[in-house]
Amino acid sequence: MTDAPPTPGIHHVTCIAGDPQRNMDFWVETLGLRLVKRSINQDDPGTYHFFFADAEGTPGTSMTFFPWEDMRQGKVGSGQVSRTAFRVPEGSLDYWEDRFDEYGVDYDERVERFGETVLPFRDPDGLPVELVAVEIPDDDPTVPWTEFVPNEHAIRGFHSVTLWLADPDPTEDLLRTMGFDEVGTEQAQGDTPGDERTRFAASGPVGAYVDVLPTIQGGRQGHGTVHHVAFQTPTDDDQAAMRSAVRSRGLQPTQQIDRHWFRSVYFREHGGVLFELATSDPGYTSDEPLDDLGGRLVLPGKFEDRREEIEAGLTDVTVPRAETADADD
Repeated sequence: MTDAPPTPGIHHVTCIAGDPQRNMDFWVETLGLRLVKRSINQDDPGTYHFFFADAEGTPGTSMTFFPWEDMRQGKVGSGQVSRTAFRVPEGSLDYWEDRFDEYGVDYDERVERFGETVLPFRDPDGLPVELVAVEIPDDDPTVPWTEFVPNEHAIRGFHSVTLWLADPDPTEDLLRTMGFDEVGTEQAQGDTPGDERTRFAASGPVGAYVDVLPTIQGGRQGHGTVHHVAFQTPTDDDQAAMRSAVRSRGLQPTQQIDRHWFRSVYFREHGGVLFELATSDPGYTSDEPLDDLGGRLVLPGKFEDRREEIEAGLTDVTVPRAETADADD
């Protein structure tokens, strides 16, 4: 048990890509997410950091990427986030299969999981992703971006992440410490070497689920793998309390680090997955107007003085626009 306010769920997921333009084209045009921030890896400023989210960059919607072009191909295995799942409105999976056929996306047959229908697919780097058809309530906090995908089919933030772990028990205890409740167990279908999937649920409406599967299958970090998963600790006080709770589980969280759009604490959980705790503010509109999110390269803090040097070392990219795509047809 802990006195820390429970996390509402996932804040963002950060992954490793290869070619930055290919990554941009897929996540913006094919999947219809909005580029809400174009920046750099603050620990490796010679690398982009792209943030794709809903129309307003709502917490619980942003999939982010480090396009490390020279890194090797990764392999999903134990100690990693093996799957990242997004919510889509009920009845939209036919639309998505047709769209995947049109755009040449590699996808698998649908599966049923905890009473929901799941469409597994892979991005151009081989990253395993899923769409889960759910009922979207009228008061849902996400705001669909509709430049490429219509409102009735648009992605509506995260559904879940799946963790592959050699020994799930300590991680499951940690999830309970973070405010997740175990909601069920079922036999895994097709997407995992494990034979049992256990689901944990947080308190929020978006990105509420973490699934845990046992496996000793080896993996390696690289293109097509998740770098880390961030969970919402909306305020500094929430984060400090959660940091203390994590320390009580024998883990070693960092001090708070200013990431410009949120403040973060990092730690590796018992199975080796890199977790982050992220605040809700100041948010993606703190340095760009809502209408112009992603419109320019944003260099946080001290990096602005190095703009000329940094821009010279980055590959040129073009953000897809619907009017440009229509003109090419």
